[in-house]
Amino acid sequence: MSTWANLGLQDSASPLMEQLIFFHDHALLILVMITVLVGYLMFMLFFNNYINRFLLHGQLIEMIWTILPAIILLFIALPSLRLLYLLDEINEPSVTLKSIGHQWYWSYEYSDFNNVEFDSYMVPTNELENDGFRLLDVDNRIVLPMNSQIRIVMTAADVIHSWTIPALGVKVDGTPGRLNQTNFFMNRPGLFYGQCSEICGANHSFMPIVIESVPVNNFIKWISKNVNS
Repeated sequence: MSTWANLGLQDSASPLMEQLIFFHDHALLILVMITVLVGYLMFMLFFNNYINRFLLHGQLIEMIWTILPAIILLFIALPSLRLLYLLDEINEPSVTLKSIGHQWYWSYEYSDFNNVEFDSYMVPTNELENDGFRLLDVDNRIVLPMNSQIRIVMTAADVIHSWTIPALGVKVDGTPGRLNQTNFFMNRPGLFYGQCSEICGANHSFMPIVIESVPVNNFIKWISKNVNS
């Protein structure tokens, strides 16, 4: 999760988020190069006195400043398209989690395991434990296995919501009457925090998401306990 003075992106917990960070750095490097070049040219234009009174047209320079930006755009567009297709790829998920957005809490269903389902509400500030995070902790966390392909199926019961976990590179909108899906793969254990990122009403800020990434053995014990109960 983000902490004070964290100016960059969160540490990734999935291969997809790693790729998103690489693309961010790649695009930022191109932007810095363009900014430096244009800034240098403007600086030189302001502070030199060179005048060419015979200059009527410059076809060569016009060709250069038309073709060069197109080539630069290709260097951004091609990695971006590759990433878009990677984000949409779903490879035989081990676990399917269904998330339903409500005003203003989440419902979850583990459809593969005899319909284990529960609601997840934000923990109020006055009930928060000493090691809890205000506006981010929930009473029922999502427990999922690490090193497994996870599919999330998303919908909403009332208005548009958006299920977002920055550390996993996941953002999927929940629209009433419609199912959206995406996938992710957690490559380390931990707690990953997220929030609804679609303005969904008065308490939009108070419907956080918490994923607990655990080893597969721990997940099997947890799911067995909940199925039997």
